Amino acid sequence: MHLSLMGDSLRIDLEGWEKLWAFHWPLYLEVPIAQIQAVQLGAPPSDWRELRAPGTFLPGVIKAGTYYTRRGREFWYATHDGGEFLTLRLTGHQYAQVVLTLPDAADWQRCIDRVIPPPTPVSLGQLQFGSL
Repeated sequence: MHLSLMGDSLRIDLEGWEKLWAFHWPLYLEVPIAQIQAVQLGAPPSDWRELRAPGTFLPGVIKAGTYYTRRGREFWYATHDGGEFLTLRLTGHQYAQVVLTLPDAADWQRCIDRVIPPPTPVSLGQLQFGSL
């Protein structure tokens, strides 16, 4: 797998067998930087109620492909080969989350954190309350 920041997007290129395991045939997955809400390290929650469609799951080996969870539609390419989890929480994208394992996940987290826009603070003057 190869990640790259290209202009205003993060591009995730799956290679050879990775495309097969993830059942992901486009050449790459592109995530506009503006749609990245947060970048986190560590394994996100996962349970048996997730629907894999399509993808591959071998416990303790690989979780790859599209999964439908209570959080929404997610893309996973996670292996247990010594990499660290990198989770991208997204808004307005076809996926609610993208979860990857990378040997340099912490470096990618710092790199992406530098380019994503900070959350916009909301002042109390901007909030509108309905009348009772």
